[in-house]
Amino acid sequence: MTDDHNIPVTEDELHAYVDNELPADRRAAVEAWIAAHPDDAARVTSWRAMSDALHAKYDSVANEPVPPRLSVDTLSRTSRRWVMGAIAASLVMFAAGGGAGWMARGASATPSVFANFTGDALEAHKLYAVEVRHPVEVAGNERAHLQQWLTKRCGYEVRAPELDATGLKLVGGRLLPGPTGPAAFLMYENASGERFTIYASRAATEATQMRYASSGSNGALFWADRGVGYVVSGTTDRTRLEHVARMVYDQNEKVGL
Repeated sequence: MTDDHNIPVTEDELHAYVDNELPADRRAAVEAWIAAHPDDAARVTSWRAMSDALHAKYDSVANEPVPPRLSVDTLSRTSRRWVMGAIAASLVMFAAGGGAGWMARGASATPSVFANFTGDALEAHKLYAVEVRHPVEVAGNERAHLQQWLTKRCGYEVRAPELDATGLKLVGGRLLPGPTGPAAFLMYENASGERFTIYASRAATEATQMRYASSGSNGALFWADRGVGYVVSGTTDRTRLEHVARMVYDQNEKVGL
């Protein structure tokens, strides 16, 4: 008979543990693993804290009816073909990117929104993060102008968060085409040259919890809030990426984005 305590715990099982969806016969083994692995214990604690915060904010609207304008019955034949194509694209991205895991339970973005945003954001990150001479259009020392310009062009308030506590300084930003309109793209860099980017654009979803995607050596976390989707891209080190993304999320909340 196999001893479940000797079976290594996977990341999917850690997510299932946080989501209260772990099979009962694996719970004791997973809890023993967490107790013996401080890094995984810290990740579980972080996921639960984020889940609690998002539930507190969005549970009151989670069961609201779908607006008539978003009903499948109102979609044109062309729109339906586009939706099916987007879903297919999201499945391809899931396979190519090594899979995606929920960071917490609850409301989610549609696969098409997640795939479109993370795909575009990761492509932009890979393109500009390695650029030496022209990584941005407006430099970080013009923060006020950058914010005003992107706000005007994107149609919602864009703020470049302060990430000094993570060792990241604002390099600057640029305007990019987004899935449904203009997208704001902000770049940050630390003393060793490591770069993170923030990609934001209008999103056809109101409330989602953070979701992870990866492409090669780059990772990304997606979420949406009040009709705006955000993707923080950078290292595939999930703990580091989550820390930066949480700081961006918290500051967006404070300024009421």
